Amino acid sequence: MVSIKALDALTPADLWRELPLEEEFWLQTQERQRRMLKALLEGALEEEQMELLAAARYRRTETRQGYRNGFYQRDLATQIGIVRGIRVPRTRQGVGGDPRRAVQPRSDRRVFRLYQRRQSQVDALIREVFLAGVSTRRVGEVLRGILGEEVSAQTVSRVARCLDREVARYHEMALVDDVIYLLLDGVSMRVKGAAGVKRRLVLCAYAISVRGQRRLLDFRLAAAESASTWEAFLAQLKERGLEGRRLRLIITDGCAGLHAALDMVYPYVARQRCWAHKLRNVSNLLKRSQQSECLAGAKTIYQADNRRQAIRAYWSWARRWRKEAPRAVACLERDLDELLNFLACPEEHRRKIRTTNAIERSFREVRRRTRPMSCFTNDASCERIIYAVVSHLNRSWKGIAPHEFTQE
Repeated sequence: MVSIKALDALTPADLWRELPLEEEFWLQTQERQRRMLKALLEGALEEEQMELLAAARYRRTETRQGYRNGFYQRDLATQIGIVRGIRVPRTRQGVGGDPRRAVQPRSDRRVFRLYQRRQSQVDALIREVFLAGVSTRRVGEVLRGILGEEVSAQTVSRVARCLDREVARYHEMALVDDVIYLLLDGVSMRVKGAAGVKRRLVLCAYAISVRGQRRLLDFRLAAAESASTWEAFLAQLKERGLEGRRLRLIITDGCAGLHAALDMVYPYVARQRCWAHKLRNVSNLLKRSQQSECLAGAKTIYQADNRRQAIRAYWSWARRWRKEAPRAVACLERDLDELLNFLACPEEHRRKIRTTNAIERSFREVRRRTRPMSCFTNDASCERIIYAVVSHLNRSWKGIAPHEFTQE
């Protein structure tokens, strides 16, 4: 094996001849990069210290702001691995005991911060791997080959906590009042509390703009889908800018608490009950032998070209099943008007807005990410993961509109 010192004397044209194996070539290259980076860092730290002290080595000057005080060693995790044994210069602050003539704290240094052990890009990499679905205990194993050592689960948790500021900004940022369709629903998460693990509802708002742009507007943790929690959530959306001036339809799963909140916040916006949820409810009121035929007939209602045809299809279906399954017919009849509101919208939009399937698909991504976790340690950790999934989906949707929607 060729030594590092010998490699330093080789030109790139000769280097490949000395390293017959690809793996060995890259290992040696990374080692050279780390040595060069160490030399650059130490040189930059020395220059920075000279600027802070306002005096070069062995120079006497009236403008001196402190004295050199030796070195200490620091390891720094970088994108090319761990740079070991960096010589960081120390200073003795103050001159002649005068605190006004003291160098600025080391935390203000530009090369790396006080107590910093990892490059900011490494922290970003740890965070992205964690948010991609790798558990805190396995992130270290995954990144060991890149960083040169294993990152502890505690370190991953500390890095992830930096998302708290981003979560707060997301909850408070102004909203553009260009939403034409608003889908509202909640997903259940398990969170540890003082009395043990409990279920927490994550209330979510999914919007489609007048140009067909999709985005998840916000989410909030709540104890239940009550009228008060939904009203607080919707009121905050309105305060942030979602006045609803262009809102044509709000799609829900039929939650009673949500509808009571909508009566208070958006009372004049039409509502659409989710057909998928309604047919599920109808199916639960049927015998197994009836389900296939009855549900097939019910589907012809929402497949109609207009409201008049849909009402005609409903009465045909109701006459067929009222005697055999009166409870199932009554279940659908009770909310028939709200089930047909989507037919007043453009035909090319109807498939997207007759159900809450769009927001349910977003919940599927949330569940995929949270599946490795048995439960969250607290509300803050739950919000970080939900925010990570939401921001990922919003980035992936940016600039891409479903083909059913066209610009107005």
